[in-house]
Amino acid sequence: MKEAIPTTVVKEGLAEVEVPEPQAYAREGYFDPSWAPVFYNPRMVFSRDIAVLALQCSLTGGIRICEPLAGTGVRGIRFALEVDGVEEVILGDVNKLAVKLVLRNVRRNRVEDKVKVFEEEANRLLSDYSSPEDRFDAVDVDPFGPPTPFVDSAIRALRIGGVLCLTATDMAPLCGVYPMACFRKYFAKPLKTEYCSELAVRIVVGTAVREAAKRELALKPLLAYSVDHYVRIYGTLEKGAQETDALLAQIGYVVHCSSCLWRATFSGLAPRFEAACPRCGERLDVAGPLWLGKLADIELCKRMLEEAEKREYLQTRKRASKLLELLMEEGEMPPTYYVIDQLCRRLRCSPPPMEELVENLRGLGFKATRTHFDGKGLKTEAPIEVIEEVLKEISPSS
Repeated sequence: MKEAIPTTVVKEGLAEVEVPEPQAYAREGYFDPSWAPVFYNPRMVFSRDIAVLALQCSLTGGIRICEPLAGTGVRGIRFALEVDGVEEVILGDVNKLAVKLVLRNVRRNRVEDKVKVFEEEANRLLSDYSSPEDRFDAVDVDPFGPPTPFVDSAIRALRIGGVLCLTATDMAPLCGVYPMACFRKYFAKPLKTEYCSELAVRIVVGTAVREAAKRELALKPLLAYSVDHYVRIYGTLEKGAQETDALLAQIGYVVHCSSCLWRATFSGLAPRFEAACPRCGERLDVAGPLWLGKLADIELCKRMLEEAEKREYLQTRKRASKLLELLMEEGEMPPTYYVIDQLCRRLRCSPPPMEELVENLRGLGFKATRTHFDGKGLKTEAPIEVIEEVLKEISPSS
């Protein structure tokens, strides 16, 4: 194995880091970050910007953070530079070349007093800090693929009141393209539907909640979303059987009719529901177990939005603010959403402006909002029959 790799320097947040030179690993003019010997994905700047805001607004004073899959170290170095009150960041990677690059980046950013680097497998590194006196205030697991191999170790390394951050990039299994892969990794059944990205988020949250519950720990979701090619979730850890049971009561299933687009949710371990759609009589399909509760803490989103406005250096500040605004809007809404273009094709009418549809539903007394999952998506507590009637009234026929 070569001991040196060609690199280039990038600026991200307040950090300046060496990363693999894309052109050195491009194939026929195209570069995939996974082809480089050390992983760095520039598309995840947005994820890292949100992570800085989330930890800044969730934790205070004497903060210790672990990132066991460090890659180039950019995420952990940014935590050390940008999150007030950080005292220690533990970075680890099993890749020897990655560790050497992380060490150079730590020195480049002059954070040697805060950041420690280990060449160690992620689960083993987390297990080294699983004793109560050694646990972290935040653990950030950002893998290439599913986070499930690391969730239990991450929870054991997290103090009560700490924040667990998880990324899942295996969207094809989570969105129903490879259902058995989803079942193996998350012990959940996905659905290939128009709102599969939301189901993906809820499957990941549900998996993390169930994993914590095995230890009578309650992982309370703080923020969960899906953009680009990944799912990202944040949760805070609470202790006690009662708190754990309260969260488990929000685990359940989404039942969906692909014929008429009717859907419903059922909570519990083994809920009873009819096999046929009550609206059209066609066979129902099911997704789950998954999280049916809120995906965003509105007060946290407000604090993050205020923090984002202060940090003009963030490369994705405007996009982060837009996401947080949408998450606040849809934070109280029920699971699933409707894609208006799909409904209008069925009704043979032209899609109306989303704002007009939302206002009409609100005028009838129903909650209704846009959603971050899809620019043409509608979240509402109104039943599909009402949505279709409103569409017929306000949309011109094709």
